[in-house]
Amino acid sequence: MNPTRILPDLQASLLCEDVRQEATGNFILVGILGYVRVPQLPIKAFKLCVYNRWTAGVGQFVESVRLVAPDGTTVIRKSEVRFALQDATHHSTNVTLFAGVEFTQPGVYYVEVLVDDVMKLRSPVPVILQPPPKPAQPPGPTPAPAAE
Repeated sequence: MNPTRILPDLQASLLCEDVRQEATGNFILVGILGYVRVPQLPIKAFKLCVYNRWTAGVGQFVESVRLVAPDGTTVIRKSEVRFALQDATHHSTNVTLFAGVEFTQPGVYYVEVLVDDVMKLRSPVPVILQPPPKPAQPPGPTPAPAAE
């Protein structure tokens, strides 16, 4: 008996600044992110990418990728894509691009990855506000020695 549908496994999911594909078909991930450190808020990220690789499934599926605010419920961005796996030994690589994402407050944001409405991953992405250091003050004039 050949299965007609097996929900796939999420083999890899990475948040990064860019994903490029070589002529050979291999992917290059640029700037893998574990957190986002910013000098001020609000601030816009030019581009955020989510690289997902699925395997060990059979059938047609819908991948959903969501970026969720620190309150845990507000969905800032969402993307859906359909993909298929013909055999459990095959894999599918999906890249989601979120352009111009605005971070309005510090805190832990989340990247959620679902397949057919089944949560496969909820990954924290802390946004840390760190203002730039203030320039060093030039040394003041040297005090004159006290007269005796």
